[in-house]
Amino acid sequence: MSGFVGVVVSDPSLQGQFTQVELRSLKAKFLSLKRDSGGHATTKNLPGLMKKLRGLNEVISEEEIAAHLSQSYPDADQEIEFESFLREYLNLQSRVSAKEGGGGGGGSGKTASSFLKSSTTTLLHNLNQAEKSSYVAHINTYLREDPFLKKYLPIEPTDNQLFDLVRDGVLLCKLINLAVPGTIDERAINKKRVLNPWERNENHTLCLNSAKAIGCTVVNIGTQDLVEGRPHLILGLISQIIKIQLLADLNLKKTPQLVELFDDSKDIDEVLSLSPEKMLLRWMNHHLKKAGYKKTVSNFSTDVKDGEAYAYLLKALAPEHSPETTLETKDPSERAKLVLEQAEKLDCKRYLTPKDITEGSANLNLAFVAQIFQHRNGLTSDTRQVTLNQTASRDDVLLSREERSFRMWINSLGVDSYVNNVFEDVRHGWVLLEVLDKVSPGSVNWKLASKPPIKLPFRKLENCNQVVKIGKELKFSLVNLAGNDIVQGNKKLIVALLWQLMRFNMLQLLNRLRSHSQGSQGKEITDADILKWANSKVKASGRTSQMESFKDKSLSNGRFFLELLSAVQPRVVNWKVVTKGEDDEEKKLNATYTISVARKIGCSVFLLPEDIIEVNQKMILTLTASIMYWSLQKQPQSQSETSEQSEPSSMASDAASDIASEDAASITAASEGEEVNSLSDSMSNLTTDDAISNAPPAENGNGVAG
Repeated sequence: MSGFVGVVVSDPSLQGQFTQVELRSLKAKFLSLKRDSGGHATTKNLPGLMKKLRGLNEVISEEEIAAHLSQSYPDADQEIEFESFLREYLNLQSRVSAKEGGGGGGGSGKTASSFLKSSTTTLLHNLNQAEKSSYVAHINTYLREDPFLKKYLPIEPTDNQLFDLVRDGVLLCKLINLAVPGTIDERAINKKRVLNPWERNENHTLCLNSAKAIGCTVVNIGTQDLVEGRPHLILGLISQIIKIQLLADLNLKKTPQLVELFDDSKDIDEVLSLSPEKMLLRWMNHHLKKAGYKKTVSNFSTDVKDGEAYAYLLKALAPEHSPETTLETKDPSERAKLVLEQAEKLDCKRYLTPKDITEGSANLNLAFVAQIFQHRNGLTSDTRQVTLNQTASRDDVLLSREERSFRMWINSLGVDSYVNNVFEDVRHGWVLLEVLDKVSPGSVNWKLASKPPIKLPFRKLENCNQVVKIGKELKFSLVNLAGNDIVQGNKKLIVALLWQLMRFNMLQLLNRLRSHSQGSQGKEITDADILKWANSKVKASGRTSQMESFKDKSLSNGRFFLELLSAVQPRVVNWKVVTKGEDDEEKKLNATYTISVARKIGCSVFLLPEDIIEVNQKMILTLTASIMYWSLQKQPQSQSETSEQSEPSSMASDAASDIASEDAASITAASEGEEVNSLSDSMSNLTTDDAISNAPPAENGNGVAG
């Protein structure tokens, strides 16, 4: 495979949406159109071609395609490049899918977390002004005291000020930290008053990679979209970030009292696998039932349009603010108005208007209910203590670092399924087949696969058996892993399988990139090559730090990785904010800064500071490989650099041997029930988001706040 040179797209996350067959076909059609049109592809001549493409033929007119393209490219003569053509093709497919599948009320397990995917992967042609106003109000409320942003706030919701403010990237980075505190080290944000294009691009790259790291799906959005202030994509991303913030407490770890919503007989694993959206619906129906409401709310749109469910909910939670007149009111608009007045007495910020309720705005209604939960959840504080204690320990296992990192990695791949809990969501095998099809296109026989929901147990087993079969074909170490182990949810075996999938994808990306730059089939890149590459890069930059292996304890201070990042991109590290790493606090500061700087240059990684401080060798490997991938992608290999990797030293070989032997042993140990060390405290996806200019500005403006 390493000798094959296909169509390479600079954005691997975009490339991952197509097979090589599709890319070659699309590239040929695109080039043919350019040749026939005097060397240019524009909004004038593209609709005719796109009308004939798979998924668009006979379901969308040339006029509709032209109207869509004109939104992004108002100048009809503006030239459209191949990658932009691919993005618009995906957006049009999403539009068609939304039109064909749009409708429906209740959510199945498949669509339980649809809000995390649809907002940025589905084109929104008519901007929802109500949602925009709501998000602006949220930003004005929560960020008004921010030292950097307060001079720009409040934002006026009726004009384009929001989209203009997003262009430098600072606002979105701040919003991500608001949703999940500590995600971005603010020292890595370029915060000068006037940023040059390079610095803006860094901020946007940091934003998108960090958004993926907290669970956002950003498959069809790139840094250029943010620079240009594309409203539909920006609102989609902001929507996801705000919802992650609002739903952050809807889990048993943050709010253990939620155990009250379930029977003692309920399998706790099933409870933990519920998405925050499903948990919120469960909480709402719990109180509605107690208040005497006869219906079950299954969505945040059609089921709440008449306002009656809200009236009952507030009656149960805040009877002191709930007069009988609210329920007696026959006019839905009047009832919605009364409901919002009652909610304001609970200090719930106004996310929606009475019209948003009666029209069934799903996003705004979800935000409204989440606010009510935050201010008054109505759950008792003295829940069943024994069950809670059991929940806490099992929750710690399910929400451990490896579960989190696998979840974020899978969701970043752009698979159709959205994973809320790895250990539960992979048990039917379908998600794993989707991942395999991404990392090894064509390996899955979809005719033999069953798509969820799957009622017959043997169908799940068939899926999982195919997963194991493909894994063995890819030379994974799966000696004691059977399909039934996945069906049964054996966590240690699932972790072992997923680590090997990640590592395979990592090495595959590196090999593909090197073979493309060399134009010939070379030796497969190994773990030892990655180690030697990192050491040679740091040495070539004039520094003396070296790592003996991926578990070298000296790495815990974080300085080696900052030196490596500085070696591949000299201007990106602000050494004024780097500590000596002599105590735990200094080590954490360096580790946090390292992660943000890596994301800032384009590395999509899902590690935590603890992974560097504790020197988790699997995590160290993937972080190093991610930096290597970025470096090779941005700076095409010279023959001398690639030859450095062809004869790894014995030290590097030993390091690789350590990791390989652990991979081989992990399945065996887990199947025998031994106490196995975590295979990966957190894993990184090597995919970078956007092509970034290679020429740094002449000025030495790091733009990093101290």
